[in-house]
Amino acid sequence: MPIDNQQLEQLKQIARDAGQAIMQVYRREEFGVRSKEDDSPLTEADLAAHRVIEAGLAALTPEIPRLSEEAAAIPFEQRRNWQRFWCIDPLDGTKEFIRRNDEFTVNIALIEQGAPLLGLIYVPPTGTLYWGGRELGAWKQRDGQPPRAIHCRPLGEILTVIASRRHGEDRNATLLAGIADQFNGIDTTNIGSSLKMCLIAEGKADVYPRLFPTSEWDTAAAQAIVEAAGGRLVDAERLEPLRYNQRESLENPWFLVIGDPAFPLNQLDY
Repeated sequence: MPIDNQQLEQLKQIARDAGQAIMQVYRREEFGVRSKEDDSPLTEADLAAHRVIEAGLAALTPEIPRLSEEAAAIPFEQRRNWQRFWCIDPLDGTKEFIRRNDEFTVNIALIEQGAPLLGLIYVPPTGTLYWGGRELGAWKQRDGQPPRAIHCRPLGEILTVIASRRHGEDRNATLLAGIADQFNGIDTTNIGSSLKMCLIAEGKADVYPRLFPTSEWDTAAAQAIVEAAGGRLVDAERLEPLRYNQRESLENPWFLVIGDPAFPLNQLDY
């Protein structure tokens, strides 16, 4: 692990500081919302968190380049040579932020040779921090309480499915139809942002199918945490772990997050 314990503590503080910057905007009546080129929303909170993280990581690891959702216009010719880099979503769940439903996060991941090495996800409204990575295990800490180790759970009689608030329920039903008879029931929970994957990492859900577009900064931190907790985040077609910064496009393929590696992935119906 290229990050030592002292640097990890500093990383946690960077995530919390970004969360504080987000909450300062969240408490206002207006968020300063505007649209990006792809028509996705951008708020003053996104930019404030971006500035905090950029400054923090530049001071902590000046030798490691950074790829952030709010500064993603880096030519592939330049970033293709990165063996190690930070992959950042300063505010994951901007639409949830605008709707004031508290389901948004700060995501910071360290990528090495295309694979997530370390991930941190901070939930500003609750003060909850998740982190995990190789040789670290997966952890959760809330409001200064002692951290506790988290683990994915084995499959049980009821399958708990996590779904996006705005995408995929019809496709999810089709996808899971082929394995429905292996369970006594299927429960579905809708939630926004990378919190979906955190629930799998802490053993509160079994599967999250994502059959709609996402970007690399949406999944990198969560993949590190889920894998450290014993689960998997895989390309829905090839059933192999997602890789990062491998091509010009930063859009992910469709993917699946599972808590139990014994989940019958090859029986899903596309």
